[in-house]
Amino acid sequence: MGDSTFVTMITSENFEAEVLKSPLPVLIDFWADWCGPCKMIGPFIEQLGAEYDGRLKIGKVNVDEQGDLANQHSVVSIPTLVVYKNGNPVQRQVGAANKSQIEALFREFL
Repeated sequence: MGDSTFVTMITSENFEAEVLKSPLPVLIDFWADWCGPCKMIGPFIEQLGAEYDGRLKIGKVNVDEQGDLANQHSVVSIPTLVVYKNGNPVQRQVGAANKSQIEALFREFL
């Protein structure tokens, strides 16, 4: 799954620039191709990216390709959603969620 218009693929190389230094809050979806629940929430992530464009940045981390990044952020189960504000993780949820539950993770930080 490549970049969509509203979702950025996050890697070890761009994590600092895209997440830690982002002026906007960032929602990161730690996922993998083989993860069923990850595929379930994927469309919600895309929709939220479009709806909150300009107010929230959304990124995806493929844990198979970015194992170091997953380890650094203590991701042991996927999907894991983490909200960053001013470079700090401020909210975290493990497991599949519906669109409104995902929205509730970041709404207060906008």
